[in-house]
Amino acid sequence: MKISEHIDALRREGVLLADAAGRTDLAAPVPTCPDWRLRDLVLHTGQVHRWATAYVVHGHRAPVDADGERAAWGPEPSDAALVDWFREGHAALVEALGAAPDDLDCWSFLPAPSPLAFWARRQAHETAVHRFDADAAAGAEGPRVSTALALDGIDELLRGFMARSHTRVRSQRPRTVLVRATDEPGSWLLTVSREPLAVEPVDGPAELTLTGPAHELYLLLWNRLPLDRAHAEGDRALLDLWRETAVIR
Repeated sequence: MKISEHIDALRREGVLLADAAGRTDLAAPVPTCPDWRLRDLVLHTGQVHRWATAYVVHGHRAPVDADGERAAWGPEPSDAALVDWFREGHAALVEALGAAPDDLDCWSFLPAPSPLAFWARRQAHETAVHRFDADAAAGAEGPRVSTALALDGIDELLRGFMARSHTRVRSQRPRTVLVRATDEPGSWLLTVSREPLAVEPVDGPAELTLTGPAHELYLLLWNRLPLDRAHAEGDRALLDLWRETAVIR
């Protein structure tokens, strides 16, 4: 996806998240994040937006410390002001990304063509997944993300987050999982072993094959949908392994 497409997705998903929060009691539980109430979700996502904006605007070349994070977040809003506070931070992030130069030089933490491409992509998916959480708290599944965004998000999760050295998706003996979208071309062959997850963007035989629409695979792999929302052939114990270990902190 192009940077402009990620920014457009970020804009759309942030508006939808705020709209869901605006019509729902902020004390409502978030079924997809059992430890959170809706206010926690909105506060977290709003803080992430402000944190990301600081890198884009100020060009920090290393991770900011706790004081720097608090400075980026600003004072914590009251419940009455929370949704408007979220909208302001979301709009500022969209504006900052849209105005940033192509050669933006700042810290990032996943492989990407450029820091600007990283931040636009990461914040689009951060917001899209949490928008689904907000809709779950509101009690109604919102509109699906585009197939292109879902495929891109699967790729970021598998080849970005889950391939990092400190992730917990491991197995004492090598195991293989194939993830294949059914609505547009998109396949990922995963090898789970004692080493960090190995991912190849190819089709091929595996001990477990997961197939389904990209949107549902996207949310399932982010542990937002029940495992039965995708068609699974093979060793279903690997689904349990994923659900237990594929956690982003």
